[in-house]
Amino acid sequence: MNKVIKLLFAVLVVLGFSCNQPGNKENDGGDGKLSVVTTTTMITDLAKQIGGDAIKVQGLMGSGVDPHLYKASEGDVSKLYTANIIIYNGVHLEGKMDDILKKMNSSLRKTYAIGDVIPEQNLIKPNAEYTQHDPHIWFGIENWKLAAKYVAKILSENDSKNKDLYAANLAKYIIQLDGLKTSVTEMIEKVPMDKRVLITAHDAFEYFGKAFNFEVVGLQGISTVSEAGAADVRNLAELITSRKIPAIFVETSVPKRNIQALEAAVNARDYHVEIGGELYSDALGTAGTKEGTYIGMYEYNVKTIVDALSR
Repeated sequence: MNKVIKLLFAVLVVLGFSCNQPGNKENDGGDGKLSVVTTTTMITDLAKQIGGDAIKVQGLMGSGVDPHLYKASEGDVSKLYTANIIIYNGVHLEGKMDDILKKMNSSLRKTYAIGDVIPEQNLIKPNAEYTQHDPHIWFGIENWKLAAKYVAKILSENDSKNKDLYAANLAKYIIQLDGLKTSVTEMIEKVPMDKRVLITAHDAFEYFGKAFNFEVVGLQGISTVSEAGAADVRNLAELITSRKIPAIFVETSVPKRNIQALEAAVNARDYHVEIGGELYSDALGTAGTKEGTYIGMYEYNVKTIVDALSR
């Protein structure tokens, strides 16, 4: 167990004995705002969309960070300890942090997993032998609408004075998500059905594939903890060559070397495949940019995919 995980466990012990200590009832930083800590950039953006200026949001992970491999820092412990509520993805996306976050639920701070409100029938398993669901739930826009409703409910329960604001922001955001679904559906219609094969660094896009009729193949599995082997590269290179797939994609939160090795393996078979661009998978783009929002990220990804596969 590493130093930071031990420290998190120590925090849990402190929490168990500090419920009645002065100054621990509210950790709002003195500004009266609900203090919200989020894990992934997608959830950070979602909390900001629903909470607006009424809440203080601190995200643990930044742009380009792989949540599968993320290790909490000592600074994260401070953020978690001073939060009123903690919102995380769950479905084992955050790895070892999942259990820690569940155990941090107390009278001082509540922890909420987005994955808890996604119905079983909406969740994807890679295959019958795999025991865990695919954690990349945000790539299903309908799932993200459920997540938005859940965040609005969470904020309203913990900050009832602003519940009307949260309800209004939710209504606006649902309209925007419906608009996103319409616009990307129109873009995707440019890609013929026989070209809807999405090959990426790891298997993060199954929810996208299910929604828009794409066959999705990741060089690695649903978690980047597993490494792609030489056999994986050879088999995928053969698939690309035999089916004349025009493009493959790197991801911003996953090293490029595996996809570059795949490109080289395909080219060695006298078939040219292009790297069609870089997709946002487990993290949004830089904060303050269009791709730093969920909607901007999704639109960028779809445009990149469509441009590369419809040539």
